[in-house]
Amino acid sequence: MLALSWTLWTPLIGAFLLMLVPKGQDLVARAVALTITLITLGMAGVLFLGFNPNITGYQFVEQFAWLPDYGVSYFLGIDGVSLWLVGLTALLSVFAVALSFNAQERVCEFLIWLLVLESALLGVFMALDLILFYVFFELTLVPSYFLISLWGGRDRAAAALKFFLYTFFGSLFMLIASIVLAFEYQKNFNLLTFELPRLQAFVWERGLPGNMETWLFLGFALAFAVKLPLVPFHTWWPQAMGAAPMPLIVVFLKTGAYGFMRYAIPLFPDAAVSFAPVMMSMAAVAIVYAAIVAAMQSDIKRVALYAVVSHAGFILMGLFSLTPEGFVGGALQQINHGVTMGALFLLLGMLEARTRTLQIGELGGLKAQLPVFSALFLIVVLASVALPGTNGFIGEFLCLLGAYQSAHAGAYPVGWVILGVTGTILATVYMLWMFQRVFYGPTPSRWRELPDLRPAELALLLPLIALIFWIGVRPISLTQTMERAALEWVKPYAQARFPDTVSAREIGE
Repeated sequence: MLALSWTLWTPLIGAFLLMLVPKGQDLVARAVALTITLITLGMAGVLFLGFNPNITGYQFVEQFAWLPDYGVSYFLGIDGVSLWLVGLTALLSVFAVALSFNAQERVCEFLIWLLVLESALLGVFMALDLILFYVFFELTLVPSYFLISLWGGRDRAAAALKFFLYTFFGSLFMLIASIVLAFEYQKNFNLLTFELPRLQAFVWERGLPGNMETWLFLGFALAFAVKLPLVPFHTWWPQAMGAAPMPLIVVFLKTGAYGFMRYAIPLFPDAAVSFAPVMMSMAAVAIVYAAIVAAMQSDIKRVALYAVVSHAGFILMGLFSLTPEGFVGGALQQINHGVTMGALFLLLGMLEARTRTLQIGELGGLKAQLPVFSALFLIVVLASVALPGTNGFIGEFLCLLGAYQSAHAGAYPVGWVILGVTGTILATVYMLWMFQRVFYGPTPSRWRELPDLRPAELALLLPLIALIFWIGVRPISLTQTMERAALEWVKPYAQARFPDTVSAREIGE
C-alpha cells in the first residue's frame, strides 16, 4: 500500500510540478500548490481511518534497504503520537499555502520551498532509522533558510544565516552520537544498523559501557534543545522567526520536542533519569524567562514567538517527568502548540496584510473596526494561556501533573514545578495585556477603514478554532491513541531508578 510514502513524497512531487509552471502564472502555481496540500491532507486522513489504537507499536511500517553496506534503511512507521503530528503538518501546510496568497514576489519559488518543507517535516515524524531521521531533520533547514533569506523581513540575511548555523551545528552532535551507537551495536551483534527499535532494545537490555550513554544522550539533547528552542539555546529563534514570512511560522512545528520524545529519552533511559533534574530546571526557567521577556516586547509577532519558547518549557517538563501522564501531556502539548500558534500566526499574517505593521504602539482600538477578527483572536489568546475548556488547558495540566508526580517521589525539587505553574500566570498577564493594547482604546484614523475577516479567511481559521474547543472538551479523542505509546515509552524506567527514590515505573503507576 505504501500509505506513508505516498503521504510523505506527494508534496515533493508537487514541488517538481511547480517547476513546470510557466513564469508569471502565479494563479496557476497557487492552485497547484493548494491542490497538492489538499491531496496530502486527504492521504493523512486515510492514515487516520486505517490506524488501530488498540495495537501496540508502529503501524503502516515500510522498510527497504537504502545503503545496505552501511546499515542504513528507508524505514518508516507511525504510532499514536506521530499520527497526529503527521495530520497536523498536512493541515497546517494547507493553511500556510493559502496564507501565501499575500506573497507577490517569486510566488512559484516560494510555494516550491513550502512544499519541500512539508515533505521534510512529514519525514521527521515518520522516520524510524537514525540516519534517515537526521536527513529529514536537516532537510527542514534548507527550505526554511531560503524562505527567510529571500522573503523575510528586516535583517533577513543575517537571521537566516544564524538560524542555519545554530541548528546545523547542533545537529552534527546527534549524527556523531548515532554513528557511535550503531558501531557499539555492531561490536555486540556483528551487524551495523541504524534502526531505532533495534538500537533501543539493545540499550534497554544490555546497556552501554562506561559513560557512553551520558555522552550520547548529550549529543542528541543538544541538537533537540537548539531546535526546540530551549533557553539558553533559543537566541536564534526570535531573530530568525521574527524575520521569517508568516506561512513558514504557521507550519514550523516542534521537531525538537518530537526528537526528545522519540529518540533522546527512549534511547538513553538511564541518562534521561540522571539528567531529569537538570532538564526540569531548564524547562521551568524557560517558561518564566520567556514569559518575562514576552511582556517587554513592542511587536505582537515577537510576543507570540516568546510564547512559543514558554510552551517549549511545558513540553519538556512533561517529557522529563518520565511518567505516562507527562508523556501524554508533552505529546498533546506539541499538537496544541501547532493548533493554537498556527491559528495565532495565521491571524497575525492577516492583520499584517491589512496594516503593514505589527507594532503594538501603532495599533489600538481594532475591536470596533474588526469585531469578528477580534473575537477569534481572543479565543486563540485564551487557548494560548490554557483557559479551561480550550486545548491548552489539558496539555499543560498533564505536563504539570506528571512533573509533580516525579517531584513528589523525590526525583527533583518540587519548586521547579511551582516555578512552571507561575509561568501560566505570567502568560495570562502578557497575552491579555497585549490584547488590550491592540484591540481596545481609541482607534487611530488610519485604521478606521480596515475590512473585517473575509469568508475565505474565516474558512481558514474556523477549523483551527473548532480544534481548540474539540481538544479542550474531548481530549480523550487524542489521548486514547497516545496511551499505548505512553506505556511503551515508560517501560525502561521500570528498572532505572531516580536517585534515592522509587523507580520511574512506580511513579507512573
